Amino acid sequence: MKAVVLAAGEGVRLQPITLTRPKHLIKVGGKPILEHCLVALRACGVKEIVVVVHYMADAIRDYFGDGESFGLRIEYVEQKEVLGTGNAVGVVEPFVDDDFLLVYGDLLFRAEAVKKVVGLHRKEKPVVTMAVVSVENPEGYGIVEVDGEGVVKCIVEKPSREEAPSDLANAGVYVFSREIFEKVRETSASARGEWEVTDAISLLLEEGNRVLAVEVSREDWFDVGRPWDLLEANRWALLRMDHKVCGVVEVGAHLVGAVTVAESARVRSGAYVEGPVFIGEGSDVGPNCFVRAFTSIGEGVRVGSGCEVKNCLVLDGVHVGHLSYIGDSVIGEGCNLGAGTVTANLRLDDGSVKMRVRGVVVDSGRRKLGVVLGDGVKSGINALFMPGVKVGCNSWIGANVVVSRDVGSDRLVVLKQDLEERELDR
Repeated sequence: MKAVVLAAGEGVRLQPITLTRPKHLIKVGGKPILEHCLVALRACGVKEIVVVVHYMADAIRDYFGDGESFGLRIEYVEQKEVLGTGNAVGVVEPFVDDDFLLVYGDLLFRAEAVKKVVGLHRKEKPVVTMAVVSVENPEGYGIVEVDGEGVVKCIVEKPSREEAPSDLANAGVYVFSREIFEKVRETSASARGEWEVTDAISLLLEEGNRVLAVEVSREDWFDVGRPWDLLEANRWALLRMDHKVCGVVEVGAHLVGAVTVAESARVRSGAYVEGPVFIGEGSDVGPNCFVRAFTSIGEGVRVGSGCEVKNCLVLDGVHVGHLSYIGDSVIGEGCNLGAGTVTANLRLDDGSVKMRVRGVVVDSGRRKLGVVLGDGVKSGINALFMPGVKVGCNSWIGANVVVSRDVGSDRLVVLKQDLEERELDR
């Protein structure tokens, strides 16, 4: 069965990380999110994949190519404008001849979840089979009502908790028959100006067609939507990967638990690494530092002496100066953090940390959450970032500055001082 992967979206909610890359290429556990997706599909026996692209499409094409190095055959089709999932499905019609698998390319999922959907579809042969997953916040998802036999009755987009017909969310994994294309053409734009594939499914239901839902485990599925979700996605990947130490681990360094050290990476004496942790190619950690669990360190990263890095996603080419603390944070590619830089991750009142997403302050629900730095951020010595702050790409934060609110891209933030100089009275 051929698979279609939707990877056209920009990922605005994940800015500033997505200002310089599509969200599908954000690395968690050392691999882009989309690569995790393709590897799971390959494990299901899928060999042919159509990837729908738009935002920074060339970056995705350059990374995956024709798929040969991943054991796949990949074709690309461009969605001229990002006009919703229904529109994205419509553009792949010339590329599929039979029933096809469709997944959202910004999801993390295990092969077992896909196999359940495909298996049920082949057995029952409905017009659509879709995965659903139990969620605690129905207002953030399309919620699916099913009967006792798994037949879909309706799909309600982002209802309030009181109006939600169930706690089962659309998981973004489907098997469609070609009948979906006709119904996509019959749909109209939503209030957001987008054509949604769920509206096409609703038309099939109205005509009495059978649509089935199969519940997948939360352990086998994760949705990446907001900046702090990247930390959970990284955790998800680290817990499920096969760890291997290939690089140089000096005498006196301690690796505890599941740790990956890439072939050209180095862990210096006195470093204590508490897995699960990933350390990428060309990275240099230590001496005398502490890398705590659920941290991914990308390629060409330097973590200096006396540093502590905890539960972080550190992208390629980052330099963490000595005596720094980086906790529960996402650090963009090429950032240079001066000595003594601190990312605070806990509010003084111990409350959950809030972060601004698309101009709206959102409660992350996390007791500990540090910062999100875009690519190329520089901080001077002893810079301090307060919990939940975001800094745009290529901004410079001066020495001793306390960053208590978001900073845009290409900004310079310095501390003004009133200095008094006078003759020394001896």
